[in-house]
Amino acid sequence: MKRFATYIYCGMIMLLTACEDVVQVDLDESEPKLVIEASILWEKGSSGNTQNIIISKTSPFYESGRNAVDNAQVRLISSENEVFPFVSSGDGMYTATNFNPVINREYKLVVDYDGSLYEATEVLKSVVGLDSVVQSRAGGFSGEDYEIKAYYQDPAETEDFYLFKFKNELSNLEIYEDEFTNGNSIFGYYSDEDIEAGDEIGIQIQGISKDYYQYLYILRSQVGNNQGGPFETMPATVRGNIINKTQPENFPFGYFRLSEVDKLNYTVQ
Repeated sequence: MKRFATYIYCGMIMLLTACEDVVQVDLDESEPKLVIEASILWEKGSSGNTQNIIISKTSPFYESGRNAVDNAQVRLISSENEVFPFVSSGDGMYTATNFNPVINREYKLVVDYDGSLYEATEVLKSVVGLDSVVQSRAGGFSGEDYEIKAYYQDPAETEDFYLFKFKNELSNLEIYEDEFTNGNSIFGYYSDEDIEAGDEIGIQIQGISKDYYQYLYILRSQVGNNQGGPFETMPATVRGNIINKTQPENFPFGYFRLSEVDKLNYTVQ
């Protein structure tokens, strides 16, 4: 089983010991690019009617906050010609309240913005349920950190790909594929030295496509390898599956995918 973890570090602290002035380096800035965050998640047992898509633009290096886009036209179209409009509610958020999720049905994302048409097509992937959670204290370098294992039964008849999300104070993401574990009882794994008894951990398992798995694999590899600081040569751009039909060379960032989700909350004993 291949297991990968993606950690998102929010912030950088620089300690300057012999300086009185803060120096802001002039960095080359490219034209802002559109960012489309279109993860359609259908939780087991829910209607899945309400879904959100976030659209923004990339921001200069020293700017914080979302560079929201609120004037796009956004919709999903199913292979059965159902149309689900997403309405802007501000801050780059677009919401649909009539989405109809059907496992293995194909959906097309269509975004009209600033004279360009953006499209992507994906299939809603199913996922098995979480069976049980087991904890122990054998993790980390000390061998005493809490380990959390969330078990699920992988189907033998299909090739499957999974995204696990463990949320305590921060989120930890792992991706799995079943090439060597097909049909077995498998677990998603989480360990952190800051876990304490009484902590509540949110656990999600999401069914994802092979293409999205490969996208996350490349993204994780580039983030993990880019540890040389802000002046290191940046890795190649990781492109998602959303295409600019009007100007193909001006592609957006982000990914469109649809996943069934099972989740639970676990309290560390």
